[in-house]
Amino acid sequence: MSNGNAGGDEVVFVVTEDPEGGFVARALGPAIVTEADTIEALRERVRDAVRCHFERDGLPRLIRLHFVRDEILVA
Repeated sequence: MSNGNAGGDEVVFVVTEDPEGGFVARALGPAIVTEADTIEALRERVRDAVRCHFERDGLPRLIRLHFVRDEILVA
């Protein structure tokens, strides 16, 4: 797994639900953050953000979205 440097094989995003609606994706390593109202739109925005962040010859081969969801239970 890449640490987000140019030429790495993979960049990982942690995806959370925004309390006001939609989703936020934050990369682990490179300073990339994006958001969207739907999962489909988020996927496209993540791809666009990665293309903008990395040089063409340094694009990661894979983009991994790791979805995190908090669930609160009352005891």
